[in-house]
Amino acid sequence: MSHYLLSPPAPFGMSEVEWTARLDLAAAYRLGAQMGWSDLLGTHFSMRIPGTADDYLVNPYGLFFEEITASSLIRINTGGQISGQSEYGVNKAADVIHGGLYAAHPQAQAAIHLHSVAGTGVASQHDGLLPASQSALMILSRVRYYDYTGAKLDREECARMAAAVGDGQILMLRNHGTLTVGASLGEAFCLMVRLERACAIQLAAQAGGRVRDIDPLQVEESIRFGASIYGEQSWSPRAKVEWAAFRRKIDREDPGYAA
Repeated sequence: MSHYLLSPPAPFGMSEVEWTARLDLAAAYRLGAQMGWSDLLGTHFSMRIPGTADDYLVNPYGLFFEEITASSLIRINTGGQISGQSEYGVNKAADVIHGGLYAAHPQAQAAIHLHSVAGTGVASQHDGLLPASQSALMILSRVRYYDYTGAKLDREECARMAAAVGDGQILMLRNHGTLTVGASLGEAFCLMVRLERACAIQLAAQAGGRVRDIDPLQVEESIRFGASIYGEQSWSPRAKVEWAAFRRKIDREDPGYAA
């Protein structure tokens, strides 16, 4: 039995694997809408279709996050070729950023890219994400940085961006935004939730005055502990426990994504 409330059958001619991926990704978009993660039509989440090397799903360029459904998502490959018919195309930035990422990181199963106020605010600071809170310490081992190179992106630029992710899972795009990568959609999503909270806490603390330093030994120990969350031996491998709770939440509050 599914631990999600909604699990409608796949449309005729579509594999159950792809349909399940579509339900997950559409749910993520509706959750992102609730969290205020959209930036007009300019940000995007994606998910590799399990069992494929090059194909992934991404949002159609023309729908707000709260309008996206499982059936409206677009299937595209790392070369930019779209499968099927849609009245909408794909944001070119989504194509090259996510395509470059999946081409460079075969283990990556999902990615989320935002231009949020808190995330972009911290990404625009000289020192980036600081070890100023427990929320930050839990993810700092995964954080990497990429310098701003302008608004126009091409495949070569995005290949360099993908290389900057390296062995991390969180990329602070200087003066631009944030990117998380996961071994599952749930992991990418929950890392972004954690990152957003850490950035918001940092900005709030800085606005209130001098930020108190944490003992360096506690910083080191906490960062090391944070590196183990979502590992295979953790309480929530690939964030599956948290993601299941998020799916139940959106099933209750905004079930229209499953169309």
